[in-house]
Amino acid sequence: MAAKKILMICGDYCEDYETMVPFQALLAVGHTVHAVCPDKRAGEHIKTAIHDFEGAQTYSEKPGHNFVLNASFAEVQADQYDALVLPGGRGPEYLRTHAAVVSMVRHFFESNKPVAAICHAAQLLAGARVLEGRTCSAYPACRAEVELGGGIYADIAVDSAVTQGNLVSAPAWPAHPAWIAQFLTLLGTRITH
Repeated sequence: MAAKKILMICGDYCEDYETMVPFQALLAVGHTVHAVCPDKRAGEHIKTAIHDFEGAQTYSEKPGHNFVLNASFAEVQADQYDALVLPGGRGPEYLRTHAAVVSMVRHFFESNKPVAAICHAAQLLAGARVLEGRTCSAYPACRAEVELGGGIYADIAVDSAVTQGNLVSAPAWPAHPAWIAQFLTLLGTRITH
């Protein structure tokens, strides 16, 4: 397997685990990952948020880590990447209003390159209008975005993921093992023991 070059698009208050864990896991198996945010350069950081499930009607939110970006948004070109990762959290609601981000997301779907989206990343997918006829999981509160975007909402367990074509999606960070494993399969990554 050849190492892949992966783009991760983040925004302030992306979910901490959904940013850190795939970034580190993909690096650990030998891929190159460039984490970017609009209007920010390599070496700058985004604030993350930790979302937890503590028995309320929705998730709780606490401050997360400052995640250091390792590439400059203005310098990346989507056609130079093999795959895309979109963390959830509150970042996607901002990212979907940024024309350059929307254009990048569309590139990966038009080129049929692997895309991993989790939790609220469905808001960005809907904003980019790439969900028409696609099965997509997301945080349950984002079901409306998936369906209004023409997608088919996958109502799966919080620790599950679903793959359809080039898109692997999951409801939230408890799905990391399934979500990352399915994304690695799309990438053609093989791990042997």
